[in-house]
Amino acid sequence: MTSNGMECSAANDVLLEVKNIYKNFGVTIALKDVSFSLERGKVYGLIGENGSGKSTVSSIIAGMQPASQGHMVYKNEEWNPSTMLVAQEKGIGMIVQESGTIPNISVAENIFLGHERLFSKGLFVDRKAMTQKAQELLDSFGISMFKASDRTSHLDMQMRKIIEIVKCLYWNPDLLIVDETSTALSLEGREFLYSVLDRLRKENKCVLFISHDLNEMMEHCDNLTVLRDGVIIGTLEKKEYEPNVIRKMMVGREIKGDYYRSDMDACSDEVVLKADCITTLEKLLCFSLELHKGEILGIGGLSDCGMHDVGRALFGIEKVLDGEVKVRGCTISSPQDAIANRMAYVSKNRDTESLGLSATIFENIASTGYRVNRWFANIVSGRKENAYVDNQIHELSIKCAGKHYAVNTLSGGNKQKVVFGKWVASNADILVLDCPTRGIDVGVKASMYKLFYEMKKSDKAIILISEELPELIGLCDRVIIMKDGRISHEAFRTEGLTEHGLIDYMI
Repeated sequence: MTSNGMECSAANDVLLEVKNIYKNFGVTIALKDVSFSLERGKVYGLIGENGSGKSTVSSIIAGMQPASQGHMVYKNEEWNPSTMLVAQEKGIGMIVQESGTIPNISVAENIFLGHERLFSKGLFVDRKAMTQKAQELLDSFGISMFKASDRTSHLDMQMRKIIEIVKCLYWNPDLLIVDETSTALSLEGREFLYSVLDRLRKENKCVLFISHDLNEMMEHCDNLTVLRDGVIIGTLEKKEYEPNVIRKMMVGREIKGDYYRSDMDACSDEVVLKADCITTLEKLLCFSLELHKGEILGIGGLSDCGMHDVGRALFGIEKVLDGEVKVRGCTISSPQDAIANRMAYVSKNRDTESLGLSATIFENIASTGYRVNRWFANIVSGRKENAYVDNQIHELSIKCAGKHYAVNTLSGGNKQKVVFGKWVASNADILVLDCPTRGIDVGVKASMYKLFYEMKKSDKAIILISEELPELIGLCDRVIIMKDGRISHEAFRTEGLTEHGLIDYMI
């Protein structure tokens, strides 16, 4: 990516030019004088804090929304796509950060959504032919975890993201925009995505890759452009990559070295939560664990190992058919039971399970505070409630125009901060966190990791479910690895854990 003031390559290598783009949302300036060019045969990284403008500029390129000012040139012609479908047919595909599939239709219908005319016979759509074509496409990529005829609502987040990738690739894009997609994928899914990036590079196509995973970006991108507060801070070539430099460019301050724990502090012997041989309808079969006071217990594995079901079962969301979950002797069979026993739960499925998207930031955060913000009897104190919400917005640096704006106006990372903030504010004793740092930038991750440790020191207990092995190794007192709904390995912090030492138990 070539940004302002930097020399461009030969014009015939330049696929897209973005020139002096501005984007305003009311009084909020999301992009300010953004200019860069994308050349064929390269994977470009776009990185920055939550709300820095990454998704905004990519959505303008892909036809999701217009710029307020400036212009673009694509394949040497002025570019101002009216819709994503127009952009797709012209060779620009985008995998969006949030869910880009419709749940109550088939995989095939999602792949060809908006292009049903390809299978039209008069007034009717030949769905059999559509399904056959979609299955051929899945087979060509070696995808066997689902069928083209499957209903999308039955698939997990990773599978839905793979559908979106396949949908884009069907149109043989010259430019593929990947917005925070890897966070929804398991190790296997990420390897598939990386193979797509390599393939497009070799085919002299172009990729604009957006991610908060700095190691991932440095490994797979030919150069990195950093955005901060809607402005391009600079562009680095691969030979110039240095993690601390990039972090400083992103957040405007220095974040040195490792931000994981360095201590070996033990936890209490007191058991605060116990799952005794719990079995659910699908993933878990006689699964047991104990969580101790002041412990950070990590649970990891491949995406379909059952670890996400553990969190749902512990919090009472997923029905336990056999066995039981107890918190200090009280049985947990519903979320109401869990909340009454001072438990909190952050779901991986943010938009469908953790947020009221049409509700305001204030309403979402305040939803967990009715007990602590009461003034008298069941009357809530407005003063306490406002302080409750304001504190989380400040502590987590939630970028928003105001607390009374709808959550769906926020960037993905800031939505995640709202989810985490509402449970942290509730001062729960036991927190079940399923991928809590998904879509969170490096600065906020560092703050959250520090907060996890402070919670541990305050004798709170945390179950951290994560697909990021460095996160589990760096933060947890004990790590459980799952496979096929069972525990395949248990390791302690004092044992010198390594990624390679754990991966063998996952596969």
